[in-house]
Amino acid sequence: MEINKLVFFVLILFISNSFSQDSKPSFDELDPLSPSKAAFYSAVFPGAGQAFNKKYWKIPIVYAAIGTSIYSYNFNQKKYWNYRNAYKSRKAGYSNDEFQNLILDDNRLLDGADFHKKNRDLSMVFIVGFYILNIIDANIDAHLKQYNVNESLTLKPYIDKGIVANSESIGLSLNLNF
Repeated sequence: MEINKLVFFVLILFISNSFSQDSKPSFDELDPLSPSKAAFYSAVFPGAGQAFNKKYWKIPIVYAAIGTSIYSYNFNQKKYWNYRNAYKSRKAGYSNDEFQNLILDDNRLLDGADFHKKNRDLSMVFIVGFYILNIIDANIDAHLKQYNVNESLTLKPYIDKGIVANSESIGLSLNLNF
């Protein structure tokens, strides 16, 4: 009878070992070149860095910002050339321009040309600015993907019931666990 118990106990030990974990847990390895890849992709094709970071919702924002600036640039460029050509044709002695029905003297035509030239140049600054901002956003987002955020480093707001004053107060708790 004792041998049966011993055999049963040994079999249980062997069976329990056979159900143990057979593979090591996989850890996601972080690519240290990920931020530079994201920045490169955004530099080559705006919005590609956001797609590389899997932040697809940012792509329409990038194209709306750059596209609106390009539209503004083209609009102001056309208006600038219209005012400039009208001024040049009036100086040459012709008065049959698109502004002939409006009573605009030469100074008004120059003011209109200067206004649209300034807006055109400002639109170019916005195009370049949004393009650079697109690259910076892709780079920073890829860096933040590698940042470890877990419960050992938390910043939690809380409402504290005061012991002495018996009133509620708002606080902020920073937890660091090593």
